[in-house]
Amino acid sequence: MRNTHLGYIIQCMAQIGNERRGATAHDSPRKERIQKRLARIEGQVRGVSRMVEEERYCVDVLTQIAAVNQALRQVARELLTSHMEHCVRDAFDSGDDADRHRVAGELAELMFKYSR
Repeated sequence: MRNTHLGYIIQCMAQIGNERRGATAHDSPRKERIQKRLARIEGQVRGVSRMVEEERYCVDVLTQIAAVNQALRQVARELLTSHMEHCVRDAFDSGDDADRHRVAGELAELMFKYSR
């Protein structure tokens, strides 16, 4: 997936995140599941683009967009679970109040973003 536009974007985002906060260790099976889902989503988005190019029926295009959105929500759920199991747990186990406060703020922001 690294050779694709979406793969490149994801790789850049991960690098930026790692530089800002320190790398997060995702277990290999989870990472592979996420990468497979993202590759599938990338294919779905290309399919939606083709549908628009071919001037397909709007309801069909919107149905596919809804499927892409749901697939992205699944990836977000998987990443959030990983974040809770690793980053949040580590921050609260560290005993560092500043780290706990930072992670709690991140979680609050994530909850706000995903509750819209």
